[in-house]
Amino acid sequence: MSFPQPVIILASPRSFTSLVCAMLGQHPEAYGVPEINLFVKETLQELVDVSQGARQFILHGLLRTIAQLYSGEQTIESVAMARRWIGQRLDYNTADIYWDLCNKVAPLRIIDKSPAYPKQITTLQRINKTFPDAYYLYITRHPREQGKSMMKAPQAVAELAVADSLDYSVYPPVIDPQYDWYRSQSRILDFLNTIPAHQQMFIRGEEIISNPEAYLDKICHWLGLSWNESAYQAMLRTEQSPYACMGPYGTEWGNNPGFQKSPVFRPSTSKISKLAGPLPWSKDKKGFLPEVLYLARELGYE
Repeated sequence: MSFPQPVIILASPRSFTSLVCAMLGQHPEAYGVPEINLFVKETLQELVDVSQGARQFILHGLLRTIAQLYSGEQTIESVAMARRWIGQRLDYNTADIYWDLCNKVAPLRIIDKSPAYPKQITTLQRINKTFPDAYYLYITRHPREQGKSMMKAPQAVAELAVADSLDYSVYPPVIDPQYDWYRSQSRILDFLNTIPAHQQMFIRGEEIISNPEAYLDKICHWLGLSWNESAYQAMLRTEQSPYACMGPYGTEWGNNPGFQKSPVFRPSTSKISKLAGPLPWSKDKKGFLPEVLYLARELGYE
């Protein structure tokens, strides 16, 4: 392959991935894409088929990326071109499309943060089969704060319901984001156990937000990207990513809505939440499950 291997960000939804992807994507040797979701299915036809009706947003990031790369802009007209581009390639494997995108941005390196990837082990295996030398940046967020963020957004709550993130100890069952958090981290960790150590890095998202210089330096050296003051300052200008905004009509999304509406990076100095105590989304004031506590502590949370 003549292009640099992609960097796949693995994380639960709402774990700072839109921001981190934009940061890395602003490096002069990288290209951050929105949620292109290509590896969710084996073929482009299958991906289009699952992106109908209320789930049209699955294709928004891919359409915006194709429009930007092949037309140099994201407009209603360039998105229409992107739809035709996809329509002419429905019999392609999604791996073929990904190779096309990698070749298109070369010598830049793709940074991909599609949150759908860790939802199925088969999706992760498809990535590894296509790019056995890909790099994986595993980002976590404290399960309390990640859960609170999920419960604030109607679409995220709907996703939790689809993922069966329910507490069945009460009747009727209620949505509880800690189940999905636990399953996602477990799935990612199981997958990463099959990946060579030099191709993976683990960072708590809170650390990147509170100390970007130290952790972006660490990530760049791991990836072999140049590190200097100019590159660092460019990475802080997340609002300059072509995807750090709402897309044109019919393809508005492709990134976390909150990030798209307010993409400027603001360092956080707030303290990381504690694991102990009742959960804010639990009416009976229950705390985290024992297995969630154990895994969170293994990941460095208290």
